[in-house]
Amino acid sequence: MKRIITLLTLCLSALFTFGQHGSDVTSELESTSPKIHWLTFEEAFALHQETPKKWVIDVSTVWCGWCKRMDKTTFSDSIIVDHVNENFYAVALDGEYKGDITVGDRTYEFVDEGRRGYHQLPAELMGGKMSYPTIVFLGEELQNLSSIPGYKDAASFLQIVEFFEIYDATDNPITWNDFVADYVSPYPAPAAEKSTPN
Repeated sequence: MKRIITLLTLCLSALFTFGQHGSDVTSELESTSPKIHWLTFEEAFALHQETPKKWVIDVSTVWCGWCKRMDKTTFSDSIIVDHVNENFYAVALDGEYKGDITVGDRTYEFVDEGRRGYHQLPAELMGGKMSYPTIVFLGEELQNLSSIPGYKDAASFLQIVEFFEIYDATDNPITWNDFVADYVSPYPAPAAEKSTPN
């Protein structure tokens, strides 16, 4: 019986020790991995006044599971991070933010309505369709190019990001269908797409 207790104690000690070490390694990897340079709406607006460029806005909430998954997967992918940081002002916006957001001479507020309430700014950006996550793209003149609801994996999101990198209603009014027809993804195709019929 003493042997079993001693063996169990040793196993638990080893598990605890290696478990702690593993979390330290994970923390180190997370801190050194590339990250999107998320800004507040006000910070992006101030930068935009000096140097206009397109925006990508991640509208999420603290309770949204798919939003958290997108943060851990899609927004942590090095290809996505590079494209977003290089070509866009990236804004993280809580759809239920309780504070005021002032943009220019207009102030947006939280509206305490319904079960959870909502913030006026994301509601306006999403055309009143409050769905999380939603990615909003703004053009260089701050016009709303598109609001895209739902979780997107890295391959899907990159395709959307690359479309909005080149899209311009005046100078390059490419359609989504034309873009997709010529698009080559840097990600490997899923196994189902690679297989050939017998």
